[in-house]
Amino acid sequence: MVSKVYFTDFKSRTAKDNKINKIKKLFKAANFKELMNKNELVAVKLHFGEKGNDSYINPVLVRQVVDKIYETGAKPFITDTNTLYFGSRHNSVDHIKTAILHGFDYAVSGAPLIIADGLLGNYTKNIKIEQKHFKHVKVAGDIENADSMIVMSHFKGHKMAGFGGAIKNLAMGCASVEGKIEQHQCVKPNIMEGCTSCGICINSCPVNALYLDEQGAKMDYDRCIGCNNCIDKCSDSLIEQNWENINEFTEKITEYALGAVKNKKGKIGYMNFLMNITPDCDCLPWSDRPIVPDIGILVSHDPVALDAASYDLVNQQKGFKNSKLHHHHHKGEDKFNGVWDRADGHIQINYGHKIGLGNPNYQLIDISSK
Repeated sequence: MVSKVYFTDFKSRTAKDNKINKIKKLFKAANFKELMNKNELVAVKLHFGEKGNDSYINPVLVRQVVDKIYETGAKPFITDTNTLYFGSRHNSVDHIKTAILHGFDYAVSGAPLIIADGLLGNYTKNIKIEQKHFKHVKVAGDIENADSMIVMSHFKGHKMAGFGGAIKNLAMGCASVEGKIEQHQCVKPNIMEGCTSCGICINSCPVNALYLDEQGAKMDYDRCIGCNNCIDKCSDSLIEQNWENINEFTEKITEYALGAVKNKKGKIGYMNFLMNITPDCDCLPWSDRPIVPDIGILVSHDPVALDAASYDLVNQQKGFKNSKLHHHHHKGEDKFNGVWDRADGHIQINYGHKIGLGNPNYQLIDISSK
């Protein structure tokens, strides 16, 4: 048994083949209209990008999906959840301001913008999943309240998960702040020897988990929420990611993805945009240059199959040598491992299959020339 994944490249020589029309063709080919009914509330799950980032999905492209949803008589809204770290999207006021700055206003997207976990990220619903790491997960209230969902993901690298695609968008992207904390519990950062007691990290911690003693900076792990703000702030690079439990972290996010879809069986469609394939998540306030060329857009009813197909297409490319890709430049080599060699993106796919999130076996259907 295989899952169907529909694909179109970015080749275009006429208006008929522009990205706008390609998205419409993909929506039709995957029969996404059957996912929703008249007057149902449809969440269009996005990542609006951190302020300073510019590799998120173009809102003009999002508008094409919104318009197709309107054609069914359903009621779309564009949405995301607040961040664990204290950046430009930590509360709904700042989050909406950032989204509008990036073009996700009503005039462009065509749909209302709702931050799904409320003003401070604490609007949550407990979803029973009964898995290895979690018995229940905390999903944003308005993600759970929506009748159906279209998950639009910018496919790119991720320092901790290997890559970010549909599974990651469901997992961290659909969790409330408390749910994000649960996923990060096992990967709180470590302080290395040699601290100069500059105190910069102390001021960067939003929950006062860091303090100074005669030996330098120390961390109160009971207070730490795993936001990792301190890692980037340390001027001596002496606070580092906890890699010991990184596989557990990846399994945990995959379980959270399962919770996000638990009560929407047959009501979710997925779209991965393989363009601006950067090394990092769009949560960073910058966008590094891509590691491979733009490839195309993929859609499916299966998030595991979609991410598996996207991963394979990225690996089929020749990598850019003047990028953060430090090895695995040749076609067929693992590009995301060539950027983040301590993270394994395959865990999302394999563990997702194990817990019933989806099927890694796929049939790629190319509709580029149809």
